[in-house]
Amino acid sequence: MKTLTVALAGNPNSGKTTTFNNLTGTRQKVGNWPGVTVEKKLGRARHGDHDFTVVDLPGTYSLTAFSMEEIVARNFILNESPDLVVDIIDASNLERSLFLATQIIELDVPVLFVLNMMDVARTRGQSVDGEKLSELLGVPVVFTVGNKNEGTAALLSAMAEAAGGKCGCGGERRVRYTRDLEEAVAAVRESLALASGGVFPHPLRWTAGKLIENDAIVRRSVCEALGDGAAAVMEAVDERRARLSELYDDEPEIIMTEERYGFIAGVVREVLKSSTRKRVDVSRNIDLILTNRFLGFPIFIFFIWAMFQLTFTVGGYPQAWIGAGMDAIIHLARAVLPPGLATDLLTDGILAGVGSVIVFLPNILILFFAIALFEDTGYMARAAFLMDRVMHLLGLHGKSFIPLLMGFGCNVPAIMAARTLESERDRILTILINPLMSCSARLPVYVLIAGTFFPHRAGNVIFGVYLLGIVLAIMMGRLFSATILKGECAPFVMELPPYRMPMAKSLAIHMWDRAKMFLKKMGRVILIGSILIWFLSAFPRVHEPAAGQSQAETAAAQVSDSYLGRAGRAVSPFFAPLGLDWKAGVALITGFVAKEVVVSTLGVLHAAGDRGGLPEALKKSGMTPLSALSLMAFLLLYVPCLATVAAIRHETGSRKWTLFAVAYSTTLAWIVAFAIYQGGRLLGY
Repeated sequence: MKTLTVALAGNPNSGKTTTFNNLTGTRQKVGNWPGVTVEKKLGRARHGDHDFTVVDLPGTYSLTAFSMEEIVARNFILNESPDLVVDIIDASNLERSLFLATQIIELDVPVLFVLNMMDVARTRGQSVDGEKLSELLGVPVVFTVGNKNEGTAALLSAMAEAAGGKCGCGGERRVRYTRDLEEAVAAVRESLALASGGVFPHPLRWTAGKLIENDAIVRRSVCEALGDGAAAVMEAVDERRARLSELYDDEPEIIMTEERYGFIAGVVREVLKSSTRKRVDVSRNIDLILTNRFLGFPIFIFFIWAMFQLTFTVGGYPQAWIGAGMDAIIHLARAVLPPGLATDLLTDGILAGVGSVIVFLPNILILFFAIALFEDTGYMARAAFLMDRVMHLLGLHGKSFIPLLMGFGCNVPAIMAARTLESERDRILTILINPLMSCSARLPVYVLIAGTFFPHRAGNVIFGVYLLGIVLAIMMGRLFSATILKGECAPFVMELPPYRMPMAKSLAIHMWDRAKMFLKKMGRVILIGSILIWFLSAFPRVHEPAAGQSQAETAAAQVSDSYLGRAGRAVSPFFAPLGLDWKAGVALITGFVAKEVVVSTLGVLHAAGDRGGLPEALKKSGMTPLSALSLMAFLLLYVPCLATVAAIRHETGSRKWTLFAVAYSTTLAWIVAFAIYQGGRLLGY
């Protein structure tokens, strides 16, 4: 069995992730690249006697070091020396995709081109001559339709052939520049070869070209590699750059980019054939409605509302089944096991705590199914486009809406994604308001509270909570941009990919990834938190069953006088104006570790004597619909979880901004919850 490393490269929206899923299925591992916060995906694929480790590189339009994604992709190809680079090319946007493809060829690595989305190209009346493209660039070409899983077998066979040494790397079929540019590259290459003795870690021609383009990272690496010999090389580079600037009256990097696009245009003329028949652009016609200046935003709001309705109504059925199963397990454990602390720990601590959270797994899966549906169809980009206009009107940076969108999933990677913003002011502003976007960890609490106190309007209530977070994020962003983070908001350019039919396999993989993350958290943070909370609520043992006192009354007295009860009474003055008792206050405090722990804390504190489940116990505790709204608002806005606070500290590099984020979010949460509860009371609710 031969084990080979394959790097998957390509433009955003080229179908790279779909191809990765087709090759690897569920055999994937997600993490971050060492030292950076760009997502890293690894997967396994097999074909015959070949075992492939597939590395999904970040989607980029080029390998010029302008963004972290481009640096990560380029460094992996250069430094890790994969056995093969598979470049996913959007056949319906051939000229744009070939810009990255030609840069990969110049790295002198084994390359395989995958012309994906041929169905989209055909609907536009286009056909691509794959054999001619292979001949012109010296690279084998495979055709696929990723969202229909067509061509995956042929791709695996081509990868196996490449592993057998049958794949070229472009050879001399690389971009040929004008005479002046070629002379400049040759001169710098010769200087590099002389200074390094012909031994250099990266291809000499590619390095020379990057020095001509004034690539700061390559210049720094050359200086480090050559030491004292770098001075002669840099002198040759500066001399050639000055001559080119004088000849063309422009920067050499711009000249080289234009030359590359000229080469690509010649290739496209040879291989792309367009039909004279008029084709209907379905995506453009749909966008006439979905991105309409009057209809687009209401439609977007409707889709979000429908998503939460679906999350609650459809998720309510499996949620009830899982809840009934957990109740049966708890009752069985109490009936079978002998009374004692160990049984109490198992039933009231572990099962009640973890079980109160795991029932919301179906809701989490449905939410992420809807988000994946938006992403895979191409609608998510339209949502960003629509919200960009709103954010610019309010003085926010439109580009920051992408990290904010990610915040609906998890605030940690969303905050990390703000690193792609060029301006430090925009990056800090985005990080500060990101936690106001309600992450999926808060959803179990919303479903519990809304389902308990607003059973017939739960979907609308949850939608309203999310909408409150969006509105407050916009308001706080406007306030910060006008006071502590003054500056001009930059324009926002975003590609709108064509609409596509989502793949069931891709949706399933996305849901499974979220399920794994949720279940892992169940087995670590929430389990440990439930045990700790039970311990604090069970000790010191100051109450034993007394004559005429029920078990529920004894347990309630025990919890009230426990360590947790004493701490709860200490913080109760802070939460009392919000209509929340000490148990809700303690649950919110433990939510600093992870928001799901709020539910498990309530489950542990209300487990004793509970015969109607946690919802019934909450009703008996004195919580009202008004205080329930106050609780959800406070949960939405107050200090984010520990992991998010750590991400803020890491990304801002400042303790000042971290403390400010914690302080302002908690203050805002208290003010809004106070206004809801006290305002509601004044209105007679």
